[in-house]
Amino acid sequence: MTNLKNITNHYQQMINGELQKYHCNEWKMDIYFRITYPFKVESKIVEYQSQGLVVDALVQSIIAKALDAEGKRLFTDADRITLMQEADPAVIIKVAGAINNAKVNLAKEQIAKE
Repeated sequence: MTNLKNITNHYQQMINGELQKYHCNEWKMDIYFRITYPFKVESKIVEYQSQGLVVDALVQSIIAKALDAEGKRLFTDADRITLMQEADPAVIIKVAGAINNAKVNLAKEQIAKE
C-alpha cells in the first residue's frame, strides 16, 4: 500500500466513523459531530481565526459541524445572526469547545486505556 493510500484510508475512517455526541443542557439538545472535517469546512473557521475574529470562528464551528443524529447539519448559515446576537456566549464557547476538541479528548481516552 502506498503512503498516500494509507493517508486517505485513515482520513476515510475518521470522516466516516461513528458520530460523537455532546448533550447541551442549556439548549436541551444533543449535538452530534465528527472527529474530523475536510479542509473545505475548516477553511472558513481558520480564516476567521487568522483575522482575529474568535467569536465568528466559534459560531462558524457550530454552524458547520453541529449535526443531528442522522448526520445532517443542525444550523444553516442564516442562523449566524441569531447565534451571534441571541445565544449565551458561555454556551457558544462550551459547545464549540466540545466539537473542536473532540480529537484531543479521543486521544486522551485512548492513552488512558493503554
